[in-house]
Amino acid sequence: MDNKQRQHYKHIILAKREVLLRQLDQLKVSGLNNAVRDESGDHSSYTLHMADQGTDTMEREKQYMFASREQNYLYHLDLALERVDTEEFGICVSCGKPIGPERLEAAPHVRLCIDCKKKEELTKRT
Repeated sequence: MDNKQRQHYKHIILAKREVLLRQLDQLKVSGLNNAVRDESGDHSSYTLHMADQGTDTMEREKQYMFASREQNYLYHLDLALERVDTEEFGICVSCGKPIGPERLEAAPHVRLCIDCKKKEELTKRT
Protein backbone atom coordinates (compact mmCIF):
# COMPACT_ATOMS: atom_id res chain seq x y z
CA MET A 1 0.00 0.00 0.00
CA ASP A 2 1.44 3.35 -0.99
CA ASN A 3 1.49 6.50 1.11
CA LYS A 4 -1.43 8.10 -0.77
CA GLN A 5 -3.69 5.13 0.00
CA ARG A 6 -2.62 5.11 3.66
CA GLN A 7 -3.40 8.81 3.93
CA HIS A 8 -6.82 8.17 2.40
CA TYR A 9 -7.60 5.57 5.08
CA LYS A 10 -6.13 7.80 7.78
CA HIS A 11 -8.59 10.50 6.73
CA ILE A 12 -11.49 8.02 6.97
CA ILE A 13 -10.35 6.86 10.41
CA LEU A 14 -10.00 10.43 11.68
CA ALA A 15 -13.48 11.30 10.40
CA LYS A 16 -15.00 8.25 12.12
CA ARG A 17 -13.07 9.12 15.28
CA GLU A 18 -14.41 12.68 15.28
CA VAL A 19 -18.02 11.48 14.96
CA LEU A 20 -17.44 8.94 17.71
CA LEU A 21 -15.98 11.54 20.09
CA ARG A 22 -19.04 13.75 19.55
CA GLN A 23 -21.32 10.81 20.35
CA LEU A 24 -19.35 10.04 23.51
CA ASP A 25 -19.60 13.69 24.59
CA GLN A 26 -23.38 13.55 24.12
CA LEU A 27 -23.58 10.37 26.22
CA LYS A 28 -21.45 11.98 28.94
CA VAL A 29 -23.56 15.14 29.02
CA SER A 30 -26.75 13.11 29.15
CA GLY A 31 -25.42 10.92 31.95
CA LEU A 32 -24.07 13.95 33.80
CA ASN A 33 -27.43 15.70 33.64
CA ASN A 34 -29.14 12.65 35.14
CA ALA A 35 -26.48 12.34 37.86
CA VAL A 36 -26.77 16.01 38.83
CA ARG A 37 -30.54 15.74 38.99
CA ASP A 38 -30.28 12.59 41.15
CA GLU A 39 -27.75 14.19 43.53
CA SER A 40 -29.79 17.32 43.95
CA GLY A 41 -32.79 15.27 44.95
CA ASP A 42 -34.79 16.60 42.03
CA HIS A 43 -36.82 13.64 40.97
CA SER A 44 -39.72 15.70 39.70
CA SER A 45 -39.44 14.16 36.25
CA TYR A 46 -39.62 10.69 37.78
CA THR A 47 -42.68 9.04 39.18
CA LEU A 48 -42.57 6.97 42.31
CA HIS A 49 -43.90 3.89 40.59
CA MET A 50 -41.59 0.89 40.85
CA ALA A 51 -41.90 0.06 37.13
CA ASP A 52 -40.81 3.57 36.18
CA GLN A 53 -37.80 3.31 38.48
CA GLY A 54 -36.88 0.03 36.78
CA THR A 55 -37.17 1.69 33.38
CA ASP A 56 -34.93 4.53 34.54
CA THR A 57 -32.34 2.05 35.77
CA MET A 58 -32.50 0.16 32.49
CA GLU A 59 -31.96 3.40 30.56
CA ARG A 60 -28.88 4.24 32.64
CA GLU A 61 -27.49 0.74 32.06
CA LYS A 62 -28.14 1.09 28.35
CA GLN A 63 -26.26 4.40 28.31
CA TYR A 64 -23.34 2.76 30.09
CA MET A 65 -23.34 -0.12 27.58
CA PHE A 66 -23.33 2.29 24.63
CA ALA A 67 -20.52 4.35 26.15
CA SER A 68 -18.50 1.20 26.83
CA ARG A 69 -18.99 -0.04 23.27
CA GLU A 70 -18.05 3.33 21.83
CA GLN A 71 -14.91 3.49 23.99
CA ASN A 72 -13.90 0.08 22.66
CA TYR A 73 -14.43 1.25 19.08
CA LEU A 74 -12.38 4.38 19.80
CA TYR A 75 -9.56 2.17 21.09
CA HIS A 76 -9.57 0.16 17.84
CA LEU A 77 -9.61 3.34 15.72
CA ASP A 78 -6.59 4.64 17.65
CA LEU A 79 -4.76 1.34 17.07
CA ALA A 80 -5.54 1.62 13.36
CA LEU A 81 -4.06 5.13 13.31
CA GLU A 82 -0.88 3.77 14.85
CA ARG A 83 -0.73 1.05 12.19
CA VAL A 84 -1.14 3.65 9.43
CA ASP A 85 1.84 5.57 10.78
CA THR A 86 3.99 2.43 11.07
CA GLU A 87 3.01 1.15 7.61
CA GLU A 88 1.46 -2.00 9.09
CA PHE A 89 -2.00 -0.82 8.08
CA GLY A 90 -3.91 -2.99 5.62
CA ILE A 91 -1.93 -6.15 6.40
CA CYS A 92 -3.68 -9.04 8.15
CA VAL A 93 -2.08 -9.70 11.53
CA SER A 94 -2.90 -13.40 11.23
CA CYS A 95 -1.77 -14.43 7.76
CA GLY A 96 0.23 -11.39 6.62
CA LYS A 97 -1.76 -10.94 3.41
CA PRO A 98 -3.22 -7.58 2.34
CA ILE A 99 -6.72 -6.78 3.60
CA GLY A 100 -9.09 -6.03 0.73
CA PRO A 101 -9.78 -2.36 -0.03
CA GLU A 102 -13.56 -2.92 0.18
CA ARG A 103 -13.16 -4.21 3.73
CA LEU A 104 -10.89 -1.31 4.70
CA GLU A 105 -13.33 1.23 3.25
CA ALA A 106 -16.20 -0.24 5.26
CA ALA A 107 -14.26 -0.81 8.48
CA PRO A 108 -10.82 0.82 8.41
CA HIS A 109 -10.01 -0.35 11.93
CA VAL A 110 -9.96 -4.06 11.09
CA ARG A 111 -6.83 -6.16 11.68
CA LEU A 112 -7.86 -9.36 9.91
CA CYS A 113 -8.57 -10.15 6.28
CA ILE A 114 -12.02 -11.55 5.55
CA ASP A 115 -10.80 -15.16 5.40
CA CYS A 116 -9.05 -14.97 8.78
CA LYS A 117 -12.06 -13.22 10.29
CA LYS A 118 -14.32 -16.04 9.07
CA LYS A 119 -11.96 -18.58 10.63
CA GLU A 120 -11.99 -16.63 13.89
CA GLU A 121 -15.80 -16.52 13.92
CA LEU A 122 -16.01 -20.26 13.28
CA THR A 123 -13.57 -20.92 16.11
CA LYS A 124 -15.64 -18.80 18.50
CA ARG A 125 -18.80 -20.78 17.69
CA THR A 126 -17.26 -24.11 18.62
